[in-house]
Amino acid sequence: MPPKKNSFKKDKLEERILQELNSLLRTKLGDARLQFVSITKVEINEDYSVAKVFWDTFQTDKRGDASEAMKSAKSRMRNTLAQTLDLRVVPQIVLQYDAQFESEKVILDILKDEEKKGRGFK
Repeated sequence: MPPKKNSFKKDKLEERILQELNSLLRTKLGDARLQFVSITKVEINEDYSVAKVFWDTFQTDKRGDASEAMKSAKSRMRNTLAQTLDLRVVPQIVLQYDAQFESEKVILDILKDEEKKGRGFK
């Protein structure tokens, strides 16, 4: 069975949650550990009960501190969504670190190494 396409409503809600949470991080949370944290993606499950929130930080050496700060801010995030979104039930938030940029760097390093060995792609 082919995977279901996201509905327009679901895509818009994911985008709205992403914007609201990034705004909250920038303006209303005074935790210095969250200064360089950014929400990169939001995925909502089929029944809209769980929102998986992917985040990243520009300071990878302080990822542990940022993770703890994100966990402590999770209830504040959900409360903010309850106040700003017009939803009957606000989804539970599941936080997930997004290692996309670190993985990208590893792949680029491998490709550069292969190019130096004369096995690069053209």
